[in-house]
Amino acid sequence: MSARIAVIYYSATGNVHRMAEALAEGATSAGAEVRLRRAPELAPVEAIAANPAWQAHHQAISDDVQEAVVGDLEWANGFAFGTPTRYGNVAAQLKQFIDSTGQLWAAGKLADKVATSFVSAQNQHGGLESTILALNNTFYHWGSIIIPMGYTDEVVFSAGGNPYGTSYASATTDGAVTEAALAASAYQGKRLAEFAQRLG
Repeated sequence: MSARIAVIYYSATGNVHRMAEALAEGATSAGAEVRLRRAPELAPVEAIAANPAWQAHHQAISDDVQEAVVGDLEWANGFAFGTPTRYGNVAAQLKQFIDSTGQLWAAGKLADKVATSFVSAQNQHGGLESTILALNNTFYHWGSIIIPMGYTDEVVFSAGGNPYGTSYASATTDGAVTEAALAASAYQGKRLAEFAQRLG
């Protein structure tokens, strides 16, 4: 059975979206069938409109990327979750999606699937690792098999050396996700798909 990977993310201004696309491409390159899905937006229209980058990204992807549903997790035998940090934790939009999975979890339909996570923050010490670890807490409860990056490829070092998962700090650049972070994201997707295939 081929790997079926669900890449589910929330992105306000587009950084996590670009990382999610790269991760999905990496999984596809390993032969996986991939669903790229975004968590539904919860913020009020006024808040989004107050930030031009947020509004532009919201408008750009609203018709291009489907919203995630819990059925995407049931379909998949591997999943990747991506989020910007919010005070060192998961964005509310992705967290609400996660909190809607109770019925699948109770039925054991999330157990024994491979999982990984990726993240973006403004600052290098803005909660990148703690946010990944927070996502991993969900995977523990689901009975998932966590696939970290480790130091398994040179691209991990080039992207900043985070063994937990790809992370990107936007303040270190002009705001555009670096090629190194995108390469690491693609590698993370490929690695996830390979393990999903082995364990599928």
